[in-house]
Amino acid sequence: MKYILSTTFLVLAASLCFAQEANGSTSKFDFVPGEQVIFYDDFSQDAVGDFPALWFSNGSGEVVTLSNFPGKWLNLTATGCYYPERNLLTTENFTVEFDLVFPFEENSSFNLGFYVVAGNIKLPDEGGAIPGIGGVKTTITAWNITLSAYADGQYTGESRAEMTLQPGAKIHLSYWIQKQRMRIYVDEKKIIDAPRIMPTGLKFNILRFENGDEFKPYISNFRVAAGLPDMRNKLITEGKLISYGIYFDVNSDQLKMESGATLKEIAQVLKDNPAVKISIVGHTDSDGDDASNLDLSKRRAANVKIALVETYGIEASRIQTNGKGESQPLVPNENLSNKAKNRRVEFIRQ
Repeated sequence: MKYILSTTFLVLAASLCFAQEANGSTSKFDFVPGEQVIFYDDFSQDAVGDFPALWFSNGSGEVVTLSNFPGKWLNLTATGCYYPERNLLTTENFTVEFDLVFPFEENSSFNLGFYVVAGNIKLPDEGGAIPGIGGVKTTITAWNITLSAYADGQYTGESRAEMTLQPGAKIHLSYWIQKQRMRIYVDEKKIIDAPRIMPTGLKFNILRFENGDEFKPYISNFRVAAGLPDMRNKLITEGKLISYGIYFDVNSDQLKMESGATLKEIAQVLKDNPAVKISIVGHTDSDGDDASNLDLSKRRAANVKIALVETYGIEASRIQTNGKGESQPLVPNENLSNKAKNRRVEFIRQ
């Protein structure tokens, strides 16, 4: 691992090769999603062939299904910007995650931009290549990810992390913003840690993609969450931790690799408090029938216990599991963001 340090950026640079399945980790994976879901869209409520209802673009796109990856995806079919059609009202600490599929051929060139912007939601493309008052742009290519900060109409710095993406691969991108700091993860690898990149004194309210060339990528599972979960305080002092950092595929009980950091943190809390016993309770949204959701929630909770016991060495006798299916929603299951809030795993002190 080679570390490149400048006055603005700390970049974890490596020659990385990403495919659908990751093999090991080249850097510490410590990403934990925010505890309050602000926005979520997996396009499940949109018809195939339509442009998604919660998004806006000055280009074109359509919701599609892919033969090798589950769920629905937004295909960015033209040059232009794409963003959720709402003011996202982020806080000083927030996270952004999405899945991305690259339908490019070997040795072909492309670029996809992703912006975190403070600007006018009614004019999200104002300023062209440097939109809004200020922000940070990520440029993703087949060989690297470049991070560029700007304010007052001028770029203030740039650096990049090298990597090699496989044609047709699916990757999971995670952004963790803490005041001036931005960390970026690809799958379970942290590739950029920029401690002072975010322009100060701004409220970032626009998250948008910028598609270039003839590249037509696919995105899905776009989630924005605010606030940093205090796992120790929630579990030990308050007696209940609601976690959105435990990930499963749709209708699956198999833990995804992105769950690792959250599970590690919870395991450490339990190791530091050896007398504490917990109950793990799975919850689903209202999609599907009651019986299937109840069964799925129980299986998910059971697999979280297995991970804590087998991977992190927590005694099995300290953990009970249960599932409540869709019977205890936190909020009405009336939109995708609310459904994302209801899909959760709870850790309750006994």
